[in-house]
Amino acid sequence: MLSVYVPEGACLVRHEVAPGAALPENGIWFDLVSPTITEDKLLERHLGIAVPTREEMLEIEVTSRLYVENGARYMTATMMCQSDTQTPKTTAVTFILSGHRLVTVRYDDPKPFQIVGNKLCRTSPAGATGETVLMELLDAVIDRAADILERIGVDVDQVSHDIFEPEQSATSSARNYRAILKAIGRKGDLTSKVRESLVSIGRLLLYLANEADSMKWAKDTRAQLRGMQRDVHSLSDHAAYLSNKITFLLDAMLGVVNLEQNNIIKLFSVVAVVFMPPTLIASIYGMNFEIMPELKWQYGYLVALVAMVGAAIGPLAYFKWKKWL
Repeated sequence: MLSVYVPEGACLVRHEVAPGAALPENGIWFDLVSPTITEDKLLERHLGIAVPTREEMLEIEVTSRLYVENGARYMTATMMCQSDTQTPKTTAVTFILSGHRLVTVRYDDPKPFQIVGNKLCRTSPAGATGETVLMELLDAVIDRAADILERIGVDVDQVSHDIFEPEQSATSSARNYRAILKAIGRKGDLTSKVRESLVSIGRLLLYLANEADSMKWAKDTRAQLRGMQRDVHSLSDHAAYLSNKITFLLDAMLGVVNLEQNNIIKLFSVVAVVFMPPTLIASIYGMNFEIMPELKWQYGYLVALVAMVGAAIGPLAYFKWKKWL
């Protein structure tokens, strides 16, 4: 799908380009979403640039993601996608600055694009250009990453409370432990994806800062760019802190599980030791020898029962005295 944003009054109007239709001459933002070969060729003829393929966008070398070709600047970044679902993922998005027009190529629908598209359709700065739209998109991406990290922080605090809350029954604890381990895994995976996105955006911003002189950007735009770089740096530090906290919670969770398993094994060991002396007594008087005087006692059965109970209470009292129970 190919959409073109055209300035009209105090806003940008979005036009979907139908197959075979001509592109507006005054468009400043060309948004390609899962483009077809026909749409690629149409945009290439209109702007005189080459649109990268999906395979080229997935390359991880810096020289393959940040470069200049035929006067156009190509910048590919990794962005978060579907972060509000159970299956978050990252996706590659290419930004192409050609003159004062912006081309975006993507194969998913990151939320910042919806936010910026709706915002610019309501109102846009006077004299908006492709650079203006690019800065709006990058600012929305950074804000979105901050929101995700804030949500992760709240969820991690809840997981921490669940781990260190008062003990519950063994059955409910086992169920909680499985849920907690899954939650820790999901938050760790989401945090790593946010860090990957922030690193990619940080490289893109550094590239733009180095190219700002040759593009003759205004002082205000450069100041906004430096502010974004500071934001990305602080968010990367916060993501690293959350990653360390998640690792600590995972270690703590495994330690709690080991303690629970040790308690269960200790319980079985105590039960085995407590019943061992009564079992010995019962085994002795269960033998079938003819000469066993105790078998003919009137109170032999009662004495044997008392001896077995006493033999069980003795080790139990000893364990209590040693504070092993």
